[in-house]
Amino acid sequence: MTVSNKTKNYRRIIIGVVLLALAGAAAWWYWYSNREAEPAYREVSATRGDIELTILSSGVVQPKNRLEIKAPIPGRAEQVLVDQGDRVRKGQVLAWTSSTERAALMDAARSKGPEEVQRWEELYRPTPILAPLDGTLITRSLEAGQTFTSADAVFVMSDYLIVNAQVDETDLAQIRLHQPAGLVLDAYPGESFSGKVSQIAYDAKTVNNVTTYDVEIMPGKAPAYMRSGMTANVRFVLASHQDVLLIPAEAVKVRDGRSTVLAAVAQNGGRPVEKPVKTGISDGKHIEVLEGLEQGEKLLVTRLRTGDDTASSPFTPMRKKR
Repeated sequence: MTVSNKTKNYRRIIIGVVLLALAGAAAWWYWYSNREAEPAYREVSATRGDIELTILSSGVVQPKNRLEIKAPIPGRAEQVLVDQGDRVRKGQVLAWTSSTERAALMDAARSKGPEEVQRWEELYRPTPILAPLDGTLITRSLEAGQTFTSADAVFVMSDYLIVNAQVDETDLAQIRLHQPAGLVLDAYPGESFSGKVSQIAYDAKTVNNVTTYDVEIMPGKAPAYMRSGMTANVRFVLASHQDVLLIPAEAVKVRDGRSTVLAAVAQNGGRPVEKPVKTGISDGKHIEVLEGLEQGEKLLVTRLRTGDDTASSPFTPMRKKR
């Protein structure tokens, strides 16, 4: 065999070895990058606390009954006795008014002196505007000396303020009369107060293919800062349990209708052990445990490794450590 043939055979061997090495490295990388990430755990405990099952909604503060008060005859206001925000009683005089004829007579009498004015005041009494019900004066559109017609609403009253919330049709079945609800006004986010469902609408409203129903919430005691037109956040309380055993919601796995948790016990070769539990209500973050656990018992929550634990290609340059 000549030297030239030996050199060619040697090169073929080298190329074959390199190709085999590359094929092996590629196969290893394919297996390594597609293998299942080993589970990692964090430890949590079963603790006692309170939990509520709620539905969240938004609404608007408005009068339960809004009543516009109009004068019985056109004329002029002589004296206004109330102001916006005042609580008034049914039958209370809100203002004294003169008809158009009386106003003309009184103006003519004033030009003749006080005796003539007194004479006509005794002969032609002013007309009162009365409150038709007990409530709060929310609008006053009348000042002394101002003229008006019988079509003008000179006062607006409301009996009391409610929150009118919009509830999605998918949640309506869980809302019932006298159900408790928590209320927070956007204008006062740090203040909360409670109320109860007082009315559920029978007729739906559909906007952008979303069907909702109006639900009225009566505040237990309306705060002084509550005003008509304010936006409110409503939390309907479906169930409320105090001093119960709670665990994080992510610690519970449900398969075939059975709820289980991973107990942090060194059994089964050091691996976590699945433990069946009976659960109650959940608020999305925590789940009530009815049976299967004790207070303080340690559990494991599974998570997949991410970040620096993920594999990198052996064919790419190594990153410098920071």
